[in-house]
Amino acid sequence: MTHFIIKYFIENKKDKKNHTSVRKRYGIVSGYVGIFCNIVLFLIKLFSGIITHSVSITADAFNNLSDAASSIATVLGFQLSGKSPDKEHPFGHGRYEYIAGFIVSIMIILVGIELLKTSAEKIFFPQEITFHISTIIILLISIVIKIWLSVFNQKIATMIQSSTVKATAMDSFSDVIVTIAVIIGILINHFFNRNIDGYIGVLVAVFILYTGITTAKDTLNPLLGTAPDKEFIEEIKKFILSYDSILGIHDLIVHSYGAEKKLISLHAEVSAHENILKIHNDIDEIERAVKQMFCCDAVIHMDPVDMEDEKTKELYQKIKGIILEIYPDFKIHDFRVVTNATQARIFFDVTVPYQWKESDAFICHSIKKEIEKIEKNAVVEITIDHIDAVHL
Repeated sequence: MTHFIIKYFIENKKDKKNHTSVRKRYGIVSGYVGIFCNIVLFLIKLFSGIITHSVSITADAFNNLSDAASSIATVLGFQLSGKSPDKEHPFGHGRYEYIAGFIVSIMIILVGIELLKTSAEKIFFPQEITFHISTIIILLISIVIKIWLSVFNQKIATMIQSSTVKATAMDSFSDVIVTIAVIIGILINHFFNRNIDGYIGVLVAVFILYTGITTAKDTLNPLLGTAPDKEFIEEIKKFILSYDSILGIHDLIVHSYGAEKKLISLHAEVSAHENILKIHNDIDEIERAVKQMFCCDAVIHMDPVDMEDEKTKELYQKIKGIILEIYPDFKIHDFRVVTNATQARIFFDVTVPYQWKESDAFICHSIKKEIEKIEKNAVVEITIDHIDAVHL
């Protein structure tokens, strides 16, 4: 079935030049399949819940309805995020995908709250459940559909690298667990005459609330700005440092404007003695290569450092050793020494982890105090930097 859908509903699926439009098509088809399957499941489960007077089946039905709403958001997100950049939005509309997902997560939370109230009432005022073998069959069929839907979405998510579709796949698999719990509750009531329908309903409602809250978190995080994938950052660093003219990089920031639009900015340390025109050409070449290799624009700032001067190299190694001895997790970069007839001015940046509790002023004081022991007349200027690699 998955092969059939991809074959007949994804146009130009092998077109590498139009990757964005093909990706959009995959996402939309995934959403439409989810809408159809979940609405069908909602209708048959709602019917079963009504004829059996089971609040847990009804809750499971509305769980599928919330999944259908999520699929609608997926379609809208991919449709809107595929709009071309314009004057007001020069970086495109990729974040619409996250906004649509957040709206749906609020809808899911509201559904969960209502079902939690209804299920709690059933615990205190239970209603006799009518057993129908057809209900069990319907629920078993829904499990099969949800397993297929999970596999289908997982395959699509892998093909287009979409966290939204991947979350849908995980949600579908979680629904399988919920439906199994509903079946267990029905069978316990039928064979052991123990009505736990209200408790199962509460369980399903709590699961819906959990899904809504985690979905809201997953869609808000990209909007707020999260740490980039470590593997991606390491690949970028390794690639840029492979150029002989680059001595080091820092302040790497990944600006995300949706799954298909990323911009990278970073500082690259270069030799202060190198020809500036050559360095400029090298930087331009690296920016073009990064765009081709990683499908994202790059803006690189040059930081000239003088590592040919023996005094500078000696000071760098001493100060680096001092910092590592006091703060093993810190990093040093942008090291420069400006000297005149009477004194030396030492400039450098120190990257401090976000979780560090000491104030910036205290850190600077601690480092300067140790440096003064080896360079009494030096003026030390330290810039505390909390950004090593960040995702905005």
